[in-house]
Amino acid sequence: MIHTLGDKDGNAKGGFFLLDGQTFEPKGLWNHEPPKEKIMGHDFWYQPRHNIMISSELGAPNKFSKGFDPADMAKGFYGTKLHFWHWNERELFNSIDLGEDGAIPMEIRFLHNPDATDAYIVCAVGASVFHISLSKKGNWEAKRVIKIPHKIVKDWQLPFIPALITDCLISLDDKYLFITCYLHGDVRMYDISKPDEPKLVSQVFVGGSTLTDTVVKVTKDEELVKQPERQHVKGRALHGGPHMVQLSRDGKRLYVSLSIMTPWDKQFYPKLAEKGGVMILLDVSPTGMKLSQEFLIDFGTEPDGAVRAHEMRYPGGDCTSDIWV
Repeated sequence: MIHTLGDKDGNAKGGFFLLDGQTFEPKGLWNHEPPKEKIMGHDFWYQPRHNIMISSELGAPNKFSKGFDPADMAKGFYGTKLHFWHWNERELFNSIDLGEDGAIPMEIRFLHNPDATDAYIVCAVGASVFHISLSKKGNWEAKRVIKIPHKIVKDWQLPFIPALITDCLISLDDKYLFITCYLHGDVRMYDISKPDEPKLVSQVFVGGSTLTDTVVKVTKDEELVKQPERQHVKGRALHGGPHMVQLSRDGKRLYVSLSIMTPWDKQFYPKLAEKGGVMILLDVSPTGMKLSQEFLIDFGTEPDGAVRAHEMRYPGGDCTSDIWV
C-alpha cells in the first residue's frame, strides 16, 4: 500500500492505493470511499489487532518540492493533523489537529508488540513528539511528551532554528525511541519503558546548522552551553543534518543518513548538495550512543558525481517495516 502526497498538479491530497505484491500492478484504492474532508498525506502505520491505522500529513508537493517557505505554513500548505482509520472497514472515523506544536507531523511508529496501543508521531516544525494511545473510554488520543526548544540565532534564514524532527524509530524490544533533528543536527535516544514519559538517555551531534565553523551565532540555547563542533569520520567532514535512521535487529547499530530531499538540502546545507551525502553509524548500548569512526559510506565519490542518500532497509525486515499481526 502506498500513501499519496498530492494530485497531478502537486496540490496536497492524501490517499491510499494498492499494488500487487508480486507484479506491482495497480489494484485500486485501499479505502472504499474517499474521506468527506480533504486530507493531506505522508506516513501511516497500523495495528491490526486493534483495527486501527493512523496517517500523518506533510504538505503540498508543489510547495515543499521548491524548498521550505515559512509563509506557506500560515497559508495552510502544510499539515497539522493525524487521521484515524478503521483497518478492517478501510474508513476514516476521526482526525485530531495537533496545533502549532504538531506542525508537519511526519513519521508514525507503533510499538512492535502487536497487542500494544502506544505509538509516537514526530512533528518537524513543531519540534515535538506526541504519544498516541487508546484511552480507557476507547478513544484514540495524542499527548505531547517531548518538546525541543528553538535556538535563537543571528545570521541564519530566520531569527530562530527549529529542531525539524524528521524521523523516529522504535527498537524491536520496544525499549527505546530514536529521533532525528535535521536542523539542530542531533540524534536522540529515549527510554520508553513508560511510553507516556520518555526519558532522554543520549544525544549525539552529527551535523546541523549551528556548528562552530558556520556563520550562525546562537544567542539563546536552552539545552547547550556552547555550539557543537563539526564531526569527521575517516577524515571526511560531515555536512547536513540527520534525517532517516535504521537500527540493527539486535539494537546495537544505528545507521543514519544526512540528507532529506534536494531542495531542502540545497537551501539549508549547500556544502551537502555540493559534496554529497554520507551514511554513518552510531554504536548503541543501554547507556547511550557513540559515533563510530570505523564505518562510513561516502556518496560524494560516485562515478557520475556526488549524490545524497535517503532511506535504509534490512533485506530480511527491520524496525521500520515489520508489523506483526
